Amino acid sequence: MSTKISNKKFYIGGLLVTLLVAGVLSSYASDHPDGLEKVADDIGFIETSEDPATAGSVLADYEFKILSEDSSELAKVGTAGVIGVAATGVAATGLFFYLGRRKKVE
Repeated sequence: MSTKISNKKFYIGGLLVTLLVAGVLSSYASDHPDGLEKVADDIGFIETSEDPATAGSVLADYEFKILSEDSSELAKVGTAGVIGVAATGVAATGLFFYLGRRKKVE
């Protein structure tokens, strides 16, 4: 008795797990600063930091800024996570097909 899973089911399952992690579990990520921020704060030069050039963008601070102020944190962070997964998937798929179509040098 074989329990072999088809490639299509495998990819759909992987996509669903990825969207679940990006859309739901990402909102439970740590609120503590990353290593560089912690060191800058400990040493005392955090005040000299500047906002990045992307600070005013729609997806800044891992939140989808277009949603209303009344929207929950889970909705803002989850939507940003799903958009990030989709953008990464589109870029990777495009690169995959582009590299696959190139003529091989003999």
